[in-house]
Amino acid sequence: MNQFLQLHRDDNVAIALIPLSPGTSLSLSDRTIALAREIPVMHKVALARIAKGQEIIKYGQPIGTATVDIEPGDHVHVHNCDASIQAKDYGFCQNTKPTPWVAPEQRTSFMGYRRANGKAGTRNFIGILTSVNCSATVATHIAGQFSYPGALADFPNVDGVVALTHESGCGMRSSGEAYELLERTLVGYANHPNFGGVLLIGLGCETMQIQRLLEENGLAESPTFKAFTIQESGGTRASIEKGLAAIRDMLPIVNAQTRTSIPASELILAVQCGGSDAFSGITANPALGAACDILVAHGGTVIYSETPEVYGAEHLLTQRSETPEIAQKLLERIHWWEDYTAKHGFELDNNPSPGNKSGGLTTIVEKSLGAQAKAGTTNLRAVYLYAEPVKEKGLVFMDSPGFDPVSVTGQVASGANIVCFTTGRGSAFGFKPVPSIKLASNNELYARMRDDIDINCGEIITQKMSVEECGKQIFARILAVASGEKTLSEDLGYGHNEFNPWKLGATV
Repeated sequence: MNQFLQLHRDDNVAIALIPLSPGTSLSLSDRTIALAREIPVMHKVALARIAKGQEIIKYGQPIGTATVDIEPGDHVHVHNCDASIQAKDYGFCQNTKPTPWVAPEQRTSFMGYRRANGKAGTRNFIGILTSVNCSATVATHIAGQFSYPGALADFPNVDGVVALTHESGCGMRSSGEAYELLERTLVGYANHPNFGGVLLIGLGCETMQIQRLLEENGLAESPTFKAFTIQESGGTRASIEKGLAAIRDMLPIVNAQTRTSIPASELILAVQCGGSDAFSGITANPALGAACDILVAHGGTVIYSETPEVYGAEHLLTQRSETPEIAQKLLERIHWWEDYTAKHGFELDNNPSPGNKSGGLTTIVEKSLGAQAKAGTTNLRAVYLYAEPVKEKGLVFMDSPGFDPVSVTGQVASGANIVCFTTGRGSAFGFKPVPSIKLASNNELYARMRDDIDINCGEIITQKMSVEECGKQIFARILAVASGEKTLSEDLGYGHNEFNPWKLGATV
């Protein structure tokens, strides 16, 4: 195994692939560098002298500026690298290219649920949604009655009954950005194809009025969609009984829905990374990106998100936007975040996290450059607001925070029916009603958290597998999971608590 990796010929730093001790010699094509101090695995080592104020280059891109003179062989990290953002060449649309579509007759398929509205589901849950936090207890009590072993034994085609509760719905304005954001989220879940049936419960006096929600969004009650409020139903006990009766009525109908062959073009994949390290941008994210390119070639959709973790690398997306309008819309979201964070007293480059830094990531630009690899290489075809319904095929971007539960909540509300989640430090994450496939960036993590990680991308570092081979493996797993194969997070019972709509504005 190699000692280090230079990612681009123009880079003035390399990545330590193993822990490097003082005195270790690194052989370059034209010289040898002797290390004066220890370089932890995944951390950066200087390949040339970098003067104070000079740009530090990784991925062929500036990731920060040297705060002191850095000598060849020095450890490059937070102690000598500043996160200042350099001017970017946004170059609208200059790197777009034709999508290598797979011929329709050669496209693959998966076994999913065809819903009455034409959408394709990968799971068959009954969901209990709440308009406000005040109805969370009733919702969880109802779901709990169907959660004990054997409760659904007579309904083998039903994946479960899950209550998705949240902290908002009142103490907010009845119009404006915050209200619209929560409204889009709830409607996206009410219409989600991974639900065979939905029960929506409110208190009755909250800001997010159920009747208004239904009327404004074309939602109508049916045998598989019911809505009521606690106040109108006679209180807590009466509401629980009413909800239990509604679920019991739905179960035979939902159980009657069975899997059928559906084109892979109807898969909508949410891509996420959490607990990233310096290997994430070398292994798991590029491999996921390769899988995304395959899915797009088969006519599918990929939702890329986490706007604060695009910051500093947004020029790579504007350069492959299909139209100037798409590129400009992405920059508008970046500017919104700059203003939003400034109002709250911090900056967008107040990142990476302590875990990211331990894993060798120094600046938000470095993190963003590695993160964007998971979106693949195809053209950016649309930019959406949080939880806005995704209508375009191919690679799209949905605005969201970088906090994974909040971001995935929005992606699922936008229509994602499967999730791929890369991690370098480790992840404990699942997301009902949508299956989440977790990908490890390194072998050590995979060995340590094997019960949580579905696919190990660390063998790319050991050269036992190429990025392209790993991408094909990921795509095959996506099809298998979409067809019903359980992910490890599903086996572990994750997914009940991760529903987390983005909250904006004051709570009054």
